Amino acid sequence: MKAAILAVLAGVCWGVGEFFTKQVLHSGRVGPITAIAVRSTVALPVLWVVYFLVARRAGEPADWPAAGAGTLAKLVLGSGLVAGAFGMLCFYGALHVGPISKVKPIAFTVAPCVAVLLGWLALGEPMSVRKAAAVAMIVGGVVLLTRE
Repeated sequence: MKAAILAVLAGVCWGVGEFFTKQVLHSGRVGPITAIAVRSTVALPVLWVVYFLVARRAGEPADWPAAGAGTLAKLVLGSGLVAGAFGMLCFYGALHVGPISKVKPIAFTVAPCVAVLLGWLALGEPMSVRKAAAVAMIVGGVVLLTRE
């Protein structure tokens, strides 16, 4: 239940945040790269403060710098570079040129579909007919929502 509540809150935060971002990009006074730079600049100090104040009390491992080259490479390259930098550049670029009502559902449908497939193929998570049907229905819903 806690995971679902946090996921819903994340979705609400991202939905509201991208609503404001789209308005800013639509103004023509701020470009997508500037918007990402501002977002990251504002978010980073907040995240580090939360890390130092809360993470250790919440059970976060304190020895992550010694996690090993493979783990740190996945963190830096996968989370930081691919999801963080490239994902945001693509998403904000799409938001700059396309309607939020299409861009957001497409991006936020592809992401969980990729996660389900990678979880199944690379992590050995179970794939059921129900899970496959749910993914197909989500994709179908977004196709209906975003088609002209």
